Amino acid sequence: MKVLVAAATAAEVKPLLDWLSESQTPGVEVLITGIGMAAAAYSLGRRFSNKRPGIAIQAGIAGSFRHERPLGEVALVTREVFGDLGAEDHGRFADLFKIGLWQHGMHPFTHHYLINPLTLLPESLQQLPQLTGVTVNTVSGETATIAQLEQLYQPDLESMEGAAFHYACLMDNVPFLQLRAISNYVEVRDKSKWNIPLAVKELNEKLQELIIELTA
Repeated sequence: MKVLVAAATAAEVKPLLDWLSESQTPGVEVLITGIGMAAAAYSLGRRFSNKRPGIAIQAGIAGSFRHERPLGEVALVTREVFGDLGAEDHGRFADLFKIGLWQHGMHPFTHHYLINPLTLLPESLQQLPQLTGVTVNTVSGETATIAQLEQLYQPDLESMEGAAFHYACLMDNVPFLQLRAISNYVEVRDKSKWNIPLAVKELNEKLQELIIELTA
């Protein structure tokens, strides 16, 4: 199976890149899309139009809204939502569904979520928690913003590319998986509490395990 691993930055998948170089595992391509929804959508759309993978895997770190989840935990994001695409209306945020520019359930959405339709998961992922992601242009660091996202979408994780990845894969009918490792909690910004090295380590160990399974 041809496997495409998409990551926003090379740093998030550096251990995987090193392992692939050493092992010379065939059939695996790593695409560094750049940070944010626009960069991810452009890179993926261009790649899918030229060469369609058997499966696409988005890999990255994420913030967690759930403090009971430990830093470094790897999760499978099965449901995504655009968290700040819409309009401000008298002090409140309204997404494109709320203001009527999009319709609930329009392709490729299920209600207002982008849901991964895969039901038969690789064995290496079957014990992972399956979580909901929210994708934003600005990483949340204010109490009011965090409360608003939780009220509207009940997300577990936050990233800057997840919904764009789901959207691109669903539109082009490319089977996909999104793996995220928790590097920090979504709270008032304090990078001293983050653990990016642990998240990268755990993410890449799971990626390696998954790729061995998919390319066996």
